[in-house]
Amino acid sequence: MDRSPLSFFGLQGSRELAERVARRLEIPLAAHEEREFEDGEHKARALHDVRGHHAFVLHSLHGDDQQSGNDKLCRLLFFCGSLKDSGAEHVTAVVPYLCYARKDRRTKPNDPIITRYVAAMFEAARIDRVIVMEVHNVAAFENAFRCPTRHIESAPLLARHFAPLLGPAQVVAVSPDAGGAKRAEQFRQALGQLTAREVGSAYMEKFRSSGVVSGELLAGDVRGKVAVIVDDLISTGGTLVRAAKACRAAGATRVFAAAAHGLFIDGAPELFAAGLDGIVVTDTVPPFRVPAEAAAHQLEVVDTSDMIARTIAACHDAG
Repeated sequence: MDRSPLSFFGLQGSRELAERVARRLEIPLAAHEEREFEDGEHKARALHDVRGHHAFVLHSLHGDDQQSGNDKLCRLLFFCGSLKDSGAEHVTAVVPYLCYARKDRRTKPNDPIITRYVAAMFEAARIDRVIVMEVHNVAAFENAFRCPTRHIESAPLLARHFAPLLGPAQVVAVSPDAGGAKRAEQFRQALGQLTAREVGSAYMEKFRSSGVVSGELLAGDVRGKVAVIVDDLISTGGTLVRAAKACRAAGATRVFAAAAHGLFIDGAPELFAAGLDGIVVTDTVPPFRVPAEAAAHQLEVVDTSDMIARTIAACHDAG
């Protein structure tokens, strides 16, 4: 059976990443128009016929200096809805960074479960599939969305980045909390396969109450080894700073931080002043909040375009 024609769109704010993904797919970005109105409203529409097409729309839903995460979420939903109205056979939202993914459960009485509400909005826009990169809690994400989903793990990308850099040193994959232990374990296994060496594991205890984080215990041996602290995202950097200090105190020779998403709220000054040997993130969120000097000396950004393109191609092949 013939596959539906593929149309790949990149919305404003995610255009640079979308262009790199399109080059990997060896197709041009599909043409579309986005217009702003005086009262802050907007519209977007495809500029070619999408009837019968499998349309993929890439938009990373982080807030920046132009649009909030809420703005980007609305723009993505409205545009995907317009594609369905225009006769697209299948619409897939490609969301490298999914907003509200951290609010996936109740931690206080009457708390909202916003991940579930976001999923309902995707369903209301008649989006057929959602592709995301490294959500905070995969099980909660998959349970929230009733449409098919594809979750791209960042561990293989991060492992490929570190494998040629660490030389013969013994390495430990460190989770900054028990909840992220599976993510650190994925990184540990991927790095071990690439280097054909044993990679250790460790994790920090962490308790959060009313925004206050506590817990000092580091479980695992890092003495004389390189510690790579692995997390899903970097916000202010406070969690990683705690873990880095604990690793240094426990005798780690070098300490790196690695995460899929670098939000770097307010520039994360404490993190960049913590004496880390390197900070590695992917390009799902451009590091626009990081001062240029800090970025040049400590930050490395890993390209996700190939992995995203491969996932899009696989979804298109599957129909």
